Amino acid sequence: MNLIQSHLSRAKPLEGMLIVSIEQALAAPLCTSRLAEMGARVIKIERYEGDFARGYDQAVKGESSYFLWTNHGKESMVLDFKQADDAALLEAMLAKADVFVQNLAPGALARAGFDSESLRRRYAHLITCDITGYGENGAVSALKAYDLLVQCESGLAGISGAPEGAGRIGVSICDIGAGMNAAIGVLSAIVLRERTGQGSGISVSLFDGAADWMTVPYLHEVYGQGAPTRQGLKHPSIAPYGAYTTSDGKDIVISIQNQREWQQFCETFLEQTRIAADTRFISNSERVRHRAALDEIISQTFASLPMDRAIQRLAQANIAFGQVRSVAEMAHHPALRKWPMAVGAEDIEMVAPPVRAPWDEERFKRAPTLGEHTLRLRQEFLAASVKIQKEK
Repeated sequence: MNLIQSHLSRAKPLEGMLIVSIEQALAAPLCTSRLAEMGARVIKIERYEGDFARGYDQAVKGESSYFLWTNHGKESMVLDFKQADDAALLEAMLAKADVFVQNLAPGALARAGFDSESLRRRYAHLITCDITGYGENGAVSALKAYDLLVQCESGLAGISGAPEGAGRIGVSICDIGAGMNAAIGVLSAIVLRERTGQGSGISVSLFDGAADWMTVPYLHEVYGQGAPTRQGLKHPSIAPYGAYTTSDGKDIVISIQNQREWQQFCETFLEQTRIAADTRFISNSERVRHRAALDEIISQTFASLPMDRAIQRLAQANIAFGQVRSVAEMAHHPALRKWPMAVGAEDIEMVAPPVRAPWDEERFKRAPTLGEHTLRLRQEFLAASVKIQKEK
């Protein structure tokens, strides 16, 4: 590979782009962190007390795990857009920005003249992205929309957990989904601007993302025989597809997707060929209908085998399986990719980004301290902000 080819392979797709974000918590910061990984310059606007995610925990050498994950590689600026000088400074930054992202309460920016529609009238090239809990219109738009609340409101928690009770998805899935949807929307708007020269206004909500994931349960409820019930570690409409416990107390999830696999499972794993032809289990629908009897048979075989032997027999049968791992076990998973990141004077190991790309640096830039870049950014945009104030 020559030097030109080498440079092109390391070039980042959003190099040279400026993103200004008034953000807090998780959804918007996750969106802009993904854009920063693609080479964009991200200026994070924080209130004087800082993004409250900075105080969520002190798990990583005294720093918040949430904040470190979603804010690496950004510049932090403390600014109060309700004050005239700071409003002019924000205006100067937005005049040069390619993208503006915000996840404040609906109406908060409109009162100060920084709502998306007004901004795009002033700057036709600007792409704006609004992240809300339930959208910007209607009575529900005023509801506070923290992740667990949206999991519950969307029905997601209602189909999660064990039969005896609803359960929270173990990570902030609605926030994460909104952040990823926002990143997709921003990238789509960037491509469209390349063709039209015009910016776009996009918006996503936590509820919309969760509702999209609920499409299959929704269709079953509205048009079928009712939404799936809570099954714990079992699939509601495929059997066998769930967790079984080995003789040494380990849980293994297996998945049978077709009749060929069912036959192989009975012959090689269960070592009971006759089970494959049992009329109670002759098809997936019948196996679901007679799940209790089926689980009893399968559980007996698993309970007679230690984990290593069970995995060996499943592999011989070419059956899909997965171990139910703890977080401690996941931290040493052979598929886990890690990148270093500086926290204070030391490096920690962070989980690498999920998208592998030729521009990967295989190291995260550090997360900023509160207001770390305020002075430099004020100096950078001072002249433009003074001009804006004079013109008012």
